Amino acid sequence: MPRGKFDFFTAFENQAKSANEEARMLIDVFKEFDPQTLLVRVDAMHEIENAADQQNHEIFTHVATEFLPPLEREDIVELAHRLDDIVDYIDDVVQQMYMFNILELHPNALEIAQLIEKATMALAVALKEFRNFRKSKVLNDHVIQVNNIEEEADALYFQTLRDLYTNHTDTPVYIMAWSNIFLRMERCIDACENVVDMLGTVILKNS
Repeated sequence: MPRGKFDFFTAFENQAKSANEEARMLIDVFKEFDPQTLLVRVDAMHEIENAADQQNHEIFTHVATEFLPPLEREDIVELAHRLDDIVDYIDDVVQQMYMFNILELHPNALEIAQLIEKATMALAVALKEFRNFRKSKVLNDHVIQVNNIEEEADALYFQTLRDLYTNHTDTPVYIMAWSNIFLRMERCIDACENVVDMLGTVILKNS
């Protein structure tokens, strides 16, 4: 792409789409759970993560050379980092499942995965609107939606950990494994909220 023509907003949208693609794949892992195919799922999700890393690299390359980027350079870098975190954290969930040799799903796993997908979808819509942030009348609605999903996920995470340590005391390995997995799932949604918080900061700085 010619110098000065790199579209940072499209790059942000692509990062959000990668996160949502991984989140949908995570739902498939839980809906069609088969321990024998987990490594295949790990490899497939890692391909998405690698593509997102490449997008991140392009953003960093261009932000260093663009004469007049559309946002402050440090904001572009921070936003790209936060978007990349989501992809990394979702990727990490399935890696943890494989490493801990998960053979049985916790009943709340799918519900939390669906909240991750919902949050990444709302984020993808917000990023699509972000290029018009100075005039948009709906961007804040999408930001609020992500925040609401994060609150819902926090409540479910709290309830799930309570159940884990109350009803599975005879299976310490199960508790250890799922505690780690649920922690990483919570990080996925927290990372989505971190991105919309950054969007809010950028909007305020450029108002």
